[in-house]
Amino acid sequence: MMKMLELLLLITVLHSPICLSVTVSTTKPKVEVHEHTDAELSCEFRTEKDQNPRIEWKKKGKGVTFVYFNKKFIGSYAGRAKMEGATLTIHSVTQKDSGEYRCEVTASEDHVNLGEATVTLSVLVPPHVPSCEVPSSVFVGSGLELQCKDKLSVPPATYQWYKDNKALTASAESPYSVDASKGTLKFKSVSKTDAGMYRCESSNSVGSPKSCVAQQLKVIEYPWNMTILIAASSGFVALILFCCICVCICRRRGCCKKSRKTKSSKSYNPPPPPPPPPPPTRNLKHYKQTQSFMI
Repeated sequence: MMKMLELLLLITVLHSPICLSVTVSTTKPKVEVHEHTDAELSCEFRTEKDQNPRIEWKKKGKGVTFVYFNKKFIGSYAGRAKMEGATLTIHSVTQKDSGEYRCEVTASEDHVNLGEATVTLSVLVPPHVPSCEVPSSVFVGSGLELQCKDKLSVPPATYQWYKDNKALTASAESPYSVDASKGTLKFKSVSKTDAGMYRCESSNSVGSPKSCVAQQLKVIEYPWNMTILIAASSGFVALILFCCICVCICRRRGCCKKSRKTKSSKSYNPPPPPPPPPPPTRNLKHYKQTQSFMI
């Protein structure tokens, strides 16, 4: 009886429809290649029924752009890419090709008809000749910052400064500081011994280092007329400050108020009051009797 049940169960499983869906995968989710070489972005798929699924490649950036659509390449990929199955190969890649790519397979006859896989492409760029900013001259005692930059290398370059073809390594006792990641060389106070030929070298793990042309840095003393002008300006400012302090002290002690009162009392005298008007008087000579009184 048990054997009959097992046989019926096996027959039922063999004859029941298997519900599968399209599956998409990649053998290498991260691809790193040098600039101007070929990049292969692998994509493999399996379908349930559909033997001719639709294959698309897209690139994600600020938006989503098509690389391969409707069995042809789009835009800048036309003429420099090829498809083998669902695997995409891009010829002579540049830094602009770096980014995230997505392989999409649509099998309309399958139970689940869409599958996708993501591949990240990194295009490595060797060092380029860096731009170096070195002034031709600087005054003794002033601060100074030399800058070096290579914006094209991938991964980002590290920097090394040289003076008279000798590498500069900062220490606690050195009068300068070096930032290898930013490419800066800073002096707090320049001295005559800092004069020389300066150059910078950029390097990364992709290619050989590149250096800019060495540039002459001169350290000069302040001219006498400049020194006299600075000293005179400093003395004038000090005199103004001294006068302001004296005026403030005088006002706090009341010296200025007393002098003002004394000066005002001497210079101003109020006028005397005007005399009163004389009483009215009658002129008897011109008096005439106009009426007579009878008793």
